[in-house]
Amino acid sequence: MTASGSRPPKRLPADVRRQQLLDVALRLFAARGFEATTMDEIAEAAGVTKPLLYQHFTSKRALYVELCDGVAESLLEAIGKAVAEAHGPRQQVEGGFAAYFHLIVTHAEAFSLLFGSDVPDDPELSRAVRHVEDMLAEAVDVLIAAGLDEDHRRLLAYAVVGMAEGASRHFLAAHQRDGTPLHEADADRAARRLADLAWAGLRTVHRD
Repeated sequence: MTASGSRPPKRLPADVRRQQLLDVALRLFAARGFEATTMDEIAEAAGVTKPLLYQHFTSKRALYVELCDGVAESLLEAIGKAVAEAHGPRQQVEGGFAAYFHLIVTHAEAFSLLFGSDVPDDPELSRAVRHVEDMLAEAVDVLIAAGLDEDHRRLLAYAVVGMAEGASRHFLAAHQRDGTPLHEADADRAARRLADLAWAGLRTVHRD
């Protein structure tokens, strides 16, 4: 008897199967949290055997870390593209925030994986999430005005990332609480409001 209960899993190219397993795991982790989700449940939801799942991922931890890395790459790619297409520093800041909030609208499960309330309290897995924050801070660092020393810029970069995370948690929770769907216009509005705050603050930073 297989995980699907009747037939062996359909044979797929390895890369296609791996992506399918990642998509299923993301959905389950986002809905149930890391601790409550088992490899058995992931295999069953994907319609594969547990040994086949382990052929692709050595452990649930390895699967979670790869998902975090994938979400981070998508987010950084979107932010980088938005910043590159902007016509000035102020537009770069707003474009970066817009890319961040559009991820919440279009990939709420991915956002929940990284910053939701069920992020595992585990040193190894917490490092994976902190790595995402580190990469975001590096992306913000280059947008901060020249003339500040490295430590000063990095402190401000992490402050901007923390502001985005806190605001985005509220943004998502408020819509979930009200039962209202998220739209692209909601992401754009939130991005403008945070960009106004961040830009006003960064323009008045003292160099000492």
